[in-house]
Amino acid sequence: MIRFRTTAAALAALAIVSGGPALAAGLSGQETRLVQAAGAEEARSLQLLEAIVNINSGTLNSAGVEQVARKMESELKTLGFDVQWIPMTEVGRAGHIVATHKGSGKGKRMLLIGHMDTVFEPDSPFQKYVRRGDVIEGPGVNDMKGGLVVMVGALRAMQAAGTLKDADITIVLTGDEERAGRPLSVSRGPLIEAAKKSDLALEFEGLAQENGNDMASIARRSSTEWKVTVTAKSGHSSGIFDDAVGYGAAYELARIVDAFRETAREPNATFNVGYMAAGTTAAANEADTGATATGKTNIIPAQAIARGDLRTLSNSQTDSVRAKMKAIVEKPLAGASASIEFGEGYPAMAPTQASRALLGKLNEVNRDLGLEPMAELDPLKRGAGDIGFVGDLLPGLIGFGTAGEGSHAPGETMELGSLTRQTKRAALFMSRMARP
Repeated sequence: MIRFRTTAAALAALAIVSGGPALAAGLSGQETRLVQAAGAEEARSLQLLEAIVNINSGTLNSAGVEQVARKMESELKTLGFDVQWIPMTEVGRAGHIVATHKGSGKGKRMLLIGHMDTVFEPDSPFQKYVRRGDVIEGPGVNDMKGGLVVMVGALRAMQAAGTLKDADITIVLTGDEERAGRPLSVSRGPLIEAAKKSDLALEFEGLAQENGNDMASIARRSSTEWKVTVTAKSGHSSGIFDDAVGYGAAYELARIVDAFRETAREPNATFNVGYMAAGTTAAANEADTGATATGKTNIIPAQAIARGDLRTLSNSQTDSVRAKMKAIVEKPLAGASASIEFGEGYPAMAPTQASRALLGKLNEVNRDLGLEPMAELDPLKRGAGDIGFVGDLLPGLIGFGTAGEGSHAPGETMELGSLTRQTKRAALFMSRMARP
């Protein structure tokens, strides 16, 4: 049996190999300073949060989105980022920020994703930041201005501890996540280009929780739209079901949507019917928020329309479900014809082993911070997001923002305790990813 003697020289060598002397919590000395710096950011982070929440940046309020962008630009330039403002007037939106920080080139190239807009336009009655103890209320406070503040706070802590200098980071902050400009090839072009030059993506949207436990996300479902249009022979209602007349547009539309339910379903996929109408005439309104129909009880409906959304866990599943829906539409009842159209939308970010490996690294961070490990959130419990546009290009993690309740509704809140917790998590995770 060989005996090993621990010497001072051996300990020094071990410290070099492991990146520094290990402390009881699993943190090196530099990492301890990093975590302390992240904890010290709360007051400054809350000042920034209040300032940007009180700026209305509803997606269609281009001036407000640009005002938030100027705030973020100032913060990022102070941290040594090269910041570009990319106007998106051609798609009817304000624009995006793309900020880059050149590091040592030896660690992982990180893409940080966020958005500056909210669902609350200037005509919303919900406009102001209000703090009530450990709960902060305000438009977009959790979705996702809290995430913007976590991002800035983590980068500040990294700068203070000396870990930012080696980090290769690209930040893309979109100005229209809540209502993306079309065509998506233009409005999401800068994000996709940034992903091609990165190794992993971190999305700073809100932190999901279940039963009081922080949850991690490695997948987001897609969100696309569909429209079914039906035309049929009309006539006196006494002739309905006759071979020469057929079944009319209403029965054909009912057949289609019920067949979707019966035969097009797959695990993790959903398709909702948002609205439907049938009659002598049936048409969507100008805003595409509903439909109107005319008719009489004794006239067979000649027109029908339905609109809805489709959400899938992978882009291949989107193709599969669409093919099933199309096949159903192409077998109409007698006397009717139907067509289906699929619109642009948010792609899926499917779960992968590479993203799961990143979660393993994040749980090492949780362990060393004295936090509970984070389990994977069921993707059905999370909506679509910008990271979906790059999900087929690189692995990623979702949910580095703050925790809260009521997103997209008046009274939206953020849990104050999650701000510092997430700032520490992000700072330590990014610092470790930046290492050679």
